[in-house]
Amino acid sequence: MGTAKHSFMDIFEADFPVGQESVKLQKIVIPIIQRDYAQGRKDPDVGRIRSRFLDALYRAVTDTPVTLDFVYGDIDVDGVMTPLDGQQRLTTLFLLHWYAAKKGGISAEDYAFLGNFSYETRYSARYFCGDLVGFTPSFSIPLSEEIVDQAWFPLDWQKDPTINSMLVMLDAIDAKFRNVGDLWEKLKAGAVTFYFLPIRDMGLTDELYIKMNSRGKPLTRFEHFKAELERSIRLLDEDTAGRIISKIDIEWTDLLWRYRESGQGNADEFITDDLFLRYFQFICDIICYGNDRSPQGKSTDEFELLQEYFAGDREQVMENVSMLESCFDCWCSIPGYPNPSVFLHSVMSHTHEDGKILVESSDRIDIFEDCLRSYADKSGRTRIFPLNRIVLLYAVVCYLRNTQQVTEAQFRRRLRIVNNLIRNSADEISDRSDRNRIPAILRQVDAIILTGKPDEKIENSFNVNQLAEEKAKEQYLAEHPEQAATLFKLEDHPNLYGQISVIGLDHLDHTDRFFSLFACSLDAIDCAMMSVGNYGQMGRMRWRHQFASSRMKSAWDALFHKSANYGFENTGAVLNGLLAKRENFSDETLREISDAFLAECEEQNTYPWRYYYVKYPVFRPGSYGKLSNDDIETKPYMYYVMQTKTAWSSNTYMPFLKEADPAHLSRELNGQRLVYPDVHIVCRNDAYLVRDNETEEVLEEIPIQQNEDGIDTEDRIIKLKEYIRKFPRMC
Repeated sequence: MGTAKHSFMDIFEADFPVGQESVKLQKIVIPIIQRDYAQGRKDPDVGRIRSRFLDALYRAVTDTPVTLDFVYGDIDVDGVMTPLDGQQRLTTLFLLHWYAAKKGGISAEDYAFLGNFSYETRYSARYFCGDLVGFTPSFSIPLSEEIVDQAWFPLDWQKDPTINSMLVMLDAIDAKFRNVGDLWEKLKAGAVTFYFLPIRDMGLTDELYIKMNSRGKPLTRFEHFKAELERSIRLLDEDTAGRIISKIDIEWTDLLWRYRESGQGNADEFITDDLFLRYFQFICDIICYGNDRSPQGKSTDEFELLQEYFAGDREQVMENVSMLESCFDCWCSIPGYPNPSVFLHSVMSHTHEDGKILVESSDRIDIFEDCLRSYADKSGRTRIFPLNRIVLLYAVVCYLRNTQQVTEAQFRRRLRIVNNLIRNSADEISDRSDRNRIPAILRQVDAIILTGKPDEKIENSFNVNQLAEEKAKEQYLAEHPEQAATLFKLEDHPNLYGQISVIGLDHLDHTDRFFSLFACSLDAIDCAMMSVGNYGQMGRMRWRHQFASSRMKSAWDALFHKSANYGFENTGAVLNGLLAKRENFSDETLREISDAFLAECEEQNTYPWRYYYVKYPVFRPGSYGKLSNDDIETKPYMYYVMQTKTAWSSNTYMPFLKEADPAHLSRELNGQRLVYPDVHIVCRNDAYLVRDNETEEVLEEIPIQQNEDGIDTEDRIIKLKEYIRKFPRMC
């Protein structure tokens, strides 16, 4: 077999060997066994293919010539070519050349060869092609309207899908090329070419057509994708293109086959296609991040991704092809494991297990399968795979691509480091347009997986506090390897998820005690901790404080994970102080600790604000754990309980007032007053003030006895309750 490159014009002037003879091509006939012309169909997928094909042709005549790859067919002794593959391209070229001839006023003699292109699929399509060549439009209205309006166009031709597609394509060609000057000359100069491969000695049977062109079954989106990928790579390297397509058809399909969902669609033939494309999108996103860019806002269409990453600069494209190949190959043969799922279940778990990292119970352990099924929504247009999962999957892929230099034992330890960093870098794992940290984070993952430690030269990657902690852990374990199991157990506690600084490496002996403590009531833990000391942290804006919560884990997370808040070290000191009191904890032992603190205060007649916090539940934030007070040291009794995360609301309240008389607490004034018919009461650090409702005049001051340190020496809540009971006007 021989191949030659032709344009649609010069192929009608070319000679082809047929047997021992040489014949000139006389005619191109689309045989009856072929399917209808499809590039003009109106469904979205075909519309995208049509648009992309016309874009390529437009670039060919306005910028750089293009070669459309292979057309296969047979030429008989009469010089009649019967295309076996390439019907769609040839038909579009026929329509484009007709348009160029008519738009450019070319003489009938020059475009006479167009009459030698014919359809045999239906008589109507055959006659339409002939009549079209003899028709010259005015171009004053859409081509399809003008053609349908002609006397030679019977109404029943509109039922022919090939003719309908041609009309749609002609309108699309007109919209795309109407402003292109000298279109005919550019086509004549070879702006658009293709390779023709004559097939001989095979016998053009119906069976061969069906086998190669699947009559009646349009090519799937994935088949178009695969063909375009092959063409893109083949332009750069024939061997690489052949290898990649072979792997897609065999090894990579075998890899994805176990993840198929049987029964999807009408057959199992294409059920791995979407899986492939989702993982392909993941790889393209990784390539994008590797170029210090973000895929946010970019097209997620696989054909656009092909154009973005697998066309153009040879060196870059070949690097991307290598990335694509290795990212698929690495899952096909994992040393020591029969398949990816078995491997991933050996390194990840929903509960603490030796040698495994902990992942959220809502996350699929087989993260590869998760990517295949969930990287994008059903339309493929929107990425729904979260960034933290992208980073974790990348870490696994990084190891699998480098099993020759990283042992499995090393990987397990290094993956734990990466997982700790991911779980404690929620704010940092971001690819917003104004703060894209993913490129640096992925480089940091490479460093950790390949070398065992973060690269300190990489800036703006994971959370700096967690990076510092991971470094300290590595140094500690180098000196105390026997403590690894205890450390990893502590890391996996659900209140810590990898960050153990609040307890510290010097207190790993408190690990079991910590687990015992957090098997108890959260409110009991809160009271016991406050009995030991003020464990709260001041927010970075210095007007609200973080405390615990009786029902929201997020409040405890905010306390136990180092942030921009002030007082983290003190929280750790108080926590360790509580852990030092018992080897095992229960609600009863915690109440004993709290009761002992309250009894000591009452015995000494000193009532610090912590006393009220422990004694009266109304003082303990039940939601986000926020208290508002810009000066808790000098005005410890002037704080407000916040029920929202960042701002005051109608649910905010002064706890001293609410405890004394909740029925008269004013929601309209954010719980700052007890309001009665004529007066209202407000709280000050050392007194209550009774004011007139209308004039705001202070009618009475109710002083609170305090010592020289400004600490109450009487229970101010009891005092206010007694005052309210004495006066009927307070009812």
